[in-house]
Amino acid sequence: MSEPALPLWEVFVRNKQGLDHKHCGSLHAADAQMALTMARDVYTRRMEGVSIWVVPSAAITASVPQDSAVDFDPMADKIYRHPTFYKLPDEVQHM
Repeated sequence: MSEPALPLWEVFVRNKQGLDHKHCGSLHAADAQMALTMARDVYTRRMEGVSIWVVPSAAITASVPQDSAVDFDPMADKIYRHPTFYKLPDEVQHM
């Protein structure tokens, strides 16, 4: 009799220089705490991380390439959503 497979978790890590979490891999774990512990051991061995997120893979909903025209093309005609013509002051840093 085979044992049931452990749930798959996606791991996101924020490094010391970054402001955002980046996806760095996946792992199997029984629960969230175990996933955090394993993610720390596997993905931050060189002390480069300051924050870890683990998310059950089953909780992620993604767009599909076949729907890209419906999802993304309507945004192309709204140039005001892209701040390419604004000049930021030098005091503004992480924007």
